[in-house]
Amino acid sequence: MDVILLEKVRNVGGIGDKVSVRPGYGRNFLIPNGKAVRASADNLAKFEAERSELEAKATQALISAQARGAKFAGLVVRVSAKAGDEGKLFGSIGTRDIADAVSAAGAEIAKHEVLLPNGPLRHLGEFDIDLQLHADVKATVKIAIVAE
Repeated sequence: MDVILLEKVRNVGGIGDKVSVRPGYGRNFLIPNGKAVRASADNLAKFEAERSELEAKATQALISAQARGAKFAGLVVRVSAKAGDEGKLFGSIGTRDIADAVSAAGAEIAKHEVLLPNGPLRHLGEFDIDLQLHADVKATVKIAIVAE
């Protein structure tokens, strides 16, 4: 399926790129979320007419994401959880728990912005957690998991 991107999408392309994506990804994610439109002559002409407005909106989103990213510099968040004698947690700390703890510390974050490539955290200690605030903006927050 060919689509025209209306905003920058990580690992896909930038504003105005005509890309070929899998039909399900385009139909179920990109188009309903307003990130892309089907590639047709009418949609291409409509996009070119609105191009400057979309680029200004993207620039504004980047600036606000960079401002949000500055809030996370040097932020250390403590999360308490039940743990055994060897430091292994009873359960795990996932993206929702991290997002709630960071938001409670004063810096708003959504759970989909928290990146845990190795899965949930299952041990006590300090961890550097990456936050994807924008396609071009990453921030890091330190999470300290302590026993209750």
